[in-house]
Amino acid sequence: MLDRLAKMEEVYNELTEKLSDPKVMEDQNAWRDYTKKHAALQETVGVFGEYKDVLRQIEGNQEMLNESGVDQEMEDLVKADLAELTGREEELKGRLQILLLPRDPNDDKNVLLEIRGGTGGEEAALFAGDLMKMYSRYAENQGWHIDMMSSNITDIGGVKEAVLLVEGRGAYSRLKYESGVHRVQRVPETESGGRIHTSAATVAVLPEAEEVDVDIDPEEIRVDIFCSSGPGGQSVNTTKSAVRLTHIPTGLVVSCQDEKSQIKNKDKAMKVLRSRLMEKAMEEQQGQQASTRKSMVGSGDRSERIRTYNFPQGRVTDHRIGLTSYKLDYVLQGELGEFIEALTNADQAEKLQGNA
Repeated sequence: MLDRLAKMEEVYNELTEKLSDPKVMEDQNAWRDYTKKHAALQETVGVFGEYKDVLRQIEGNQEMLNESGVDQEMEDLVKADLAELTGREEELKGRLQILLLPRDPNDDKNVLLEIRGGTGGEEAALFAGDLMKMYSRYAENQGWHIDMMSSNITDIGGVKEAVLLVEGRGAYSRLKYESGVHRVQRVPETESGGRIHTSAATVAVLPEAEEVDVDIDPEEIRVDIFCSSGPGGQSVNTTKSAVRLTHIPTGLVVSCQDEKSQIKNKDKAMKVLRSRLMEKAMEEQQGQQASTRKSMVGSGDRSERIRTYNFPQGRVTDHRIGLTSYKLDYVLQGELGEFIEALTNADQAEKLQGNA
């Protein structure tokens, strides 16, 4: 491990020199590439520096204890300091082991967040709307930018389907565990008998695909233009600005009508289509492995129930890791940190165990 870290530190220092070279600065493509690699190494090299410093201090304290003529008071102080440093050494070693785990190449990408009302009719659509607000607030708290790509809103404000583009550093790394079926248990406003209903909504988290990630042949896309429609199907404008894209080889269909401009709707639809095609390719590539290995944090399959939101008890339970919180109101306000941190830690622990 130390040899690998030393090599990374050497590469980091070389990149630091290149970034201050005027010739490199003139070449914007090279400068961006070096900056990206430099940033990817920065945390690991920083923790390695702390780790080496702690090792030096431990060595110095041990040498002091081996010296003759050290009085009892000084010996006790050095031993106490040594115990603290040893604990710090183990903590930093654990962090370095996690930082050296293979990174998901999509972790730094933006996210396409797809939310759909599932079983439960109008109540499921209302719950999907609650989830959309929850993720929007979480994204805002992270300082990320949110753009509505497409939406299908019901007459009473529920969400049949919504696709959000979440732009921000590390968006996919934080949201990728949210894919799956989210279940709600509560008394609907329309329920006069006070009975608790169970309904569900599905969430899909896709890394945003760039043009270099997915090559789409324009000849394989059918483009249909139509008038935008609102709740109940009524026309919301008389110009044909809504766009439907059909990828003929796969049958994937994407519609976008939220913008008044046909060009903007087509651009948004292409972003969604590109990401869905990349997801499909990733699923096909990893399908065999996913079927034989059950991850502690779930496969991310959309048919899998991952979390229950119980309103009568004010409880949220993540079934993959057995975590329950009685802060339902805070969670729905976008306070998802407890769950996201726990899921990330569980994933890292499993990977560490697999590398052991």
